[in-house]
Amino acid sequence: MNINGSEKLASLKNKKVEKILDEYITLLKPASVTILNDSEKDQEYIKQLAVKNNEEKPLKMEGHTIHYDSPKDQGRDLVNTRVLVKPGVQLGKAIKTTDREEGLKEVFEIMDGIMEGKEMLVKFYCLGPHNSKFSLPAMQITDSAYVLHSEDILYRQGFDMFKELDDFFLFVHSAGKLENGVCVDIDKRRVYMDLDEERVFTVNNQYAGNSVGLKKLALRLAISKANKEDWLCEHMFLMGAKRKGRITYFTGAFPSACGKTSTAMIPGQSIIGDDIAYIRPDEEGYARGVNVEQGIFGIIADVNPKDDPLIYKTLTSPREIIFSNVLVQEDIPYWLNMGKDLPSEGTNFIGKWKKGMTVDGKEVLAAHKNARFCLRISELENVDENLHNPEGVRIRGFIYGGRDSDTNPPLLQSLSWAHGVYIGASVESETTAAALGKEGVRKHNPMSNVEFLVVPLGVYIENHLKFGEGLDVPPLIFSTNYFLKEDGEFLNAKTDKKVWLMWMEGRVHEEFGALETPIGFIPKYEDLKKLFEMVFSKAYTKNNYEEQFSIKTGKLLERLDRIEEIYKVEEDIPQMFHDHLEQQRERLKDAQKKLGDVISPFKFE
Repeated sequence: MNINGSEKLASLKNKKVEKILDEYITLLKPASVTILNDSEKDQEYIKQLAVKNNEEKPLKMEGHTIHYDSPKDQGRDLVNTRVLVKPGVQLGKAIKTTDREEGLKEVFEIMDGIMEGKEMLVKFYCLGPHNSKFSLPAMQITDSAYVLHSEDILYRQGFDMFKELDDFFLFVHSAGKLENGVCVDIDKRRVYMDLDEERVFTVNNQYAGNSVGLKKLALRLAISKANKEDWLCEHMFLMGAKRKGRITYFTGAFPSACGKTSTAMIPGQSIIGDDIAYIRPDEEGYARGVNVEQGIFGIIADVNPKDDPLIYKTLTSPREIIFSNVLVQEDIPYWLNMGKDLPSEGTNFIGKWKKGMTVDGKEVLAAHKNARFCLRISELENVDENLHNPEGVRIRGFIYGGRDSDTNPPLLQSLSWAHGVYIGASVESETTAAALGKEGVRKHNPMSNVEFLVVPLGVYIENHLKFGEGLDVPPLIFSTNYFLKEDGEFLNAKTDKKVWLMWMEGRVHEEFGALETPIGFIPKYEDLKKLFEMVFSKAYTKNNYEEQFSIKTGKLLERLDRIEEIYKVEEDIPQMFHDHLEQQRERLKDAQKKLGDVISPFKFE
């Protein structure tokens, strides 16, 4: 077969790449093959091809395009996403697996001839900064120009890394049969991960969470690799907190709807990444981290000029952005809760749309709740200068965010690294009525990474413990909960998280004291009072403090019981986790006996 760009392939002198291409050309049977390098010319070719193939459509503003997924392909496919394992391998209750040989046979049968009549696109990327100990090369094969356009925005180019290189991740994707630019055979959608050969097969899908190999699919391969090599691959943002003329770096893991993006984008601070971090020890005994990506594939619902001014300004000005599954009228994009009235008709993910339309008895919203935007972080005004630093940045704090209305205080510091790992492994997220139709259901999500684990949970927790123990100066570990309520009203303003961050930053530099409680350290009232005055010029009363930071021993003991039940069915959980759970239970029972079900924070002074 004639290969467009064969001279580029020859310049790599990479026998493994050539063998892979021969194998998948034979399997997928494309009409043509195009090899792409890092040049602006090749990137422009992909952008134009995405429009030509009807996968994207230009919008009114320069650089903006719209992409639509099938109404049946609007989120990560948790049913057909599987880890391929050999007989006898057990990964744990939370990880969906399929026998490796059976899974390969099935997916190869689905993939046989799936690119007939289509153009196979082949491109090379770098996960992490260039020329770095964090760098991981990745090869992408796809028939979707939209997938490559997304990856060109989200990831660093990596063609030159493949010169005679034989250790890299491989991603093979096909959108399959398309009608009007949208996938048809969703019932044959598969996302299979072969850890043995560090490759992923994903077919009959377009939604980026399923199709863009370098995102959550690469996260899984990297988690496997990290757990073999004693570093951490985490579902975490990476940002800089600015105070007193210095910058202190934090990383954080939050389940959906718990404040992850808004924390990473707190006004006045800087952002390196909003989603995935690689973390390694440095020569001086600190943790250092990088953003695996250079872009953001973010949920656009609720982005408005009041709550998210920086992102909103970026999304409404000329630059390269892919919108997906939003409403479009007169080539202008609109999304849910964007801070202004939406048109009553237009085009969205179901086609022509009018307000009040129903499908299968359910009203169709103007835009999908999981509608997205894709842009480069460098387009944001608050981008950190170390975005591409091959050395990464020194991480001084981990933040684990959860969501509950009646139990955890809004801010807490762990008693130790091991206690912090316990806190991270116990993260819960409370569902809302808007999301699932039933409010108050707690979903356990250790380190906010459970959907992406490809190693047993016990191994994952043990590696976290070892990582911190191997550092001379491990990051401090904090937890947040922005969602406490009283009589149905939130006890915190959305903006209060900036004060919580400033307190964490001060704790790193030993500038604030703290009160020791049965569940960890909490701020002192006087420190928060000064911070609220400094940051917002507003009063923070003793009543505010008492409402937010009282220790609810009864509710916390109930939570411990829930976590204990969950971990009873998991094998080989480190004893240290169980020790911290039991120690916390004893501390809470003792406090409850002495001081009651709800203990004022002033009682711990």
